[in-house]
Amino acid sequence: MRGAGTGTWGTAVAVAVAVPLLLLLLAWCPAAAAGDCRKSDTRLVSEQFSQAPQKLAFYSWYGSARLFHFRVPPDTVLLRWLLQVSRDSGPTCTNVEITVYFRYGAPPVINPLDTSFPDNTSVQPSFLLKMLHSNASLNISHPAPGDWFLAAHLPPSSHKIEVKGFVPTCAYIFQPDMLVMRVVEVSILEPDVPLPQILLSHPSYLKVFIPEYTQEVRLELQGCASNRSLDCPVRLSVGSATLPGNFQKVLTCSSPTQACRLLLPSPPWDRWLQVTAKSLAGPRASVAFSAVATLTACRPWSVNFQHLLQSSPNQSSNASTSLPPPSPSYQDLDRRGGVGGGTFCLRSFPVLREDMDVVSVRFRPLDRVSVLVQSDMPSVMRLNLNTGMDSGGSLTISMQVNKTAIADNTSVVACVTAASPFLSFNASLNCTTAFSQGHPLSLSASSPVANLIIPYPETDNWYLSLQLMCPERPEECEQASVLVETTLYLVPCLNDCGPYGQCLLLRRHGYLYAGCSCKAGWRGWGCTDNSTAQTAAQQKAAALLLTLSNLVFLAPIAISLHRSLLVEASVYAYTMFFSTFYHACDQPGDAVLCILNYDTLQYCDFLGSGVSIWVTILCMARLKAALKYVLFLLGALVFAMSLQLDRRAAWNTMGPCLFAIVVMVTMWVYRCGRRRHCYPPSWQRWVFYLLPGISMATVAIAIYTSMMTSDNYYYTHSIWHMLLAGSAAFLLPPREQHSEPWSCSQKLTCHYEICRNRQDELYTVT
Repeated sequence: MRGAGTGTWGTAVAVAVAVPLLLLLLAWCPAAAAGDCRKSDTRLVSEQFSQAPQKLAFYSWYGSARLFHFRVPPDTVLLRWLLQVSRDSGPTCTNVEITVYFRYGAPPVINPLDTSFPDNTSVQPSFLLKMLHSNASLNISHPAPGDWFLAAHLPPSSHKIEVKGFVPTCAYIFQPDMLVMRVVEVSILEPDVPLPQILLSHPSYLKVFIPEYTQEVRLELQGCASNRSLDCPVRLSVGSATLPGNFQKVLTCSSPTQACRLLLPSPPWDRWLQVTAKSLAGPRASVAFSAVATLTACRPWSVNFQHLLQSSPNQSSNASTSLPPPSPSYQDLDRRGGVGGGTFCLRSFPVLREDMDVVSVRFRPLDRVSVLVQSDMPSVMRLNLNTGMDSGGSLTISMQVNKTAIADNTSVVACVTAASPFLSFNASLNCTTAFSQGHPLSLSASSPVANLIIPYPETDNWYLSLQLMCPERPEECEQASVLVETTLYLVPCLNDCGPYGQCLLLRRHGYLYAGCSCKAGWRGWGCTDNSTAQTAAQQKAAALLLTLSNLVFLAPIAISLHRSLLVEASVYAYTMFFSTFYHACDQPGDAVLCILNYDTLQYCDFLGSGVSIWVTILCMARLKAALKYVLFLLGALVFAMSLQLDRRAAWNTMGPCLFAIVVMVTMWVYRCGRRRHCYPPSWQRWVFYLLPGISMATVAIAIYTSMMTSDNYYYTHSIWHMLLAGSAAFLLPPREQHSEPWSCSQKLTCHYEICRNRQDELYTVT
């Protein structure tokens, strides 16, 4: 590729081609055929894409948002999102505000709760659309091809813990449709080759391929002329639109005597660059010009590349401990950066990508730990994040330099960019490429460590560029070199969400991404926002309340044993044990204690609570022993099945319990009719046992279904434990008349016992 031409050469070409282009333009659209120039553009075709609708949820963490993943085809000139929302027709359904986020290349990074992000996290403001009506739309001109993501959610939740299926809720269904209009005939703009164009009523679509190691691109319009004026009424749009940040370049040309050109430093590599030219001359006017694209290339100097090809794996691993050569000038590169007439623009360090797990990658330079940084050219490392499955994590970059290896008046400046590296450190430190804003970093003797976190990086090749700078005395940097240690990772969650969060892997069809679910009042992207966090004393108090409140089950256990209800006592002991250790495992931070898998403990806790209620109600029914134990077993099996289907559904527990209540009431009514007396017959039983037990059970159900929130959970749920155990102690029936509290309790003088079977009136001596 040839370097950029001078301004004199460009003016000469413009004068040479202006006259023939103007003659061709006047003959293109005569007055009689002016209407043909305004026909619809046949170069455009439309396509529509849709995805299955999803039920929206009130926002509490990132998993509450519903994610949609689309792919925009190449050469798309118009993208239209159609956003449709439907809701139930019940009385509880009202119009609520729905927030929809848009982002190119990765899922949107959102913050509806206005929480803080971890330190050194770089976050761009999200592009969002709030919907107050049922439908909305959004148009994007010249969108970037590739992955586009939408995320939608309802307003922030009230933190109320609702029992699934107990309270009627309103379902809000969201479905986005993507309509695209793309060009099927695009003119290829070859480097340094003028391409004549005539603009009528429709724009002209061009594209030029940008190969790797392109330092800059210059686009120029030459010989521009109009058939109705002497001006050059052309608007040039270069690049593709992305969200949330849009760096698309727009150039408006007006004067035919002045050069109309656009210079793009560090353009995106290995892709087509879209160029759209539109006439501003009016409906009947025509404009002719020649488009020229000039690409300036540079040669990369690959550090130890030949050594890597010739060395064995063992030699490569041993070379990782050796220092790199101090400068390429000692091998084949002079201080002017040229070899054989070529130009070196960067020092390229090969990087090894090591996939460790889902959304978990480690990057490290080949055969070395440190990266050589000098002042003559940037040192560049390429991080391959373009697999399509890397945008669901967080890119963490850590750099460190030895304090003694860097002078006081020097610094190492770095820039992290996508699509192409930043190479213009000598001209500017804004860390901006042609179509994106990078992430700047710096190292110095006073600040030898620099860290950067990029949540949900775009699907692309990322580049880390470093260069040694001496702003006060540039001559001191000519022979200086610094070794910078880099630690580069792609992780699902930063620090695994810390001690007060849980890193959860989320899925949308085949796309995986991660998010943090926080506990104990901690909030934020990485559960690092402690503005509403519980103190250590509050966490210990919550853990003690939730675990020790289960000791109230000792009362129904003792009463059951005293009344020979051994199965009931076993069930209460099972419930007390697993509820205690489940809540000990459910605590954040240092208060956590897990003796089994968390999911196993939760399942056993839910199962024990349901079966406890089941056996208590059936025990009150006073069934025959055989029938009672059969129902005990069947109920336990039904609970095990229903909780496996959905352990959060209210009716999975309430259904069997209501059946048990029907059985109990039926038996009580039967006894009332048979004895012609109210059952239970004793008023003391009603006043001192049944009414307090029923009252405690009623209050427990009310607390469990309507009063629990994430803020008061630790004491309301503890009250639920105590009320549930206390109601069981009050509601357990007394022992049968003429039966001793313990089986086989009558001891004879010869150390034998008499045991009685009350149902069969059989006696035995043991």
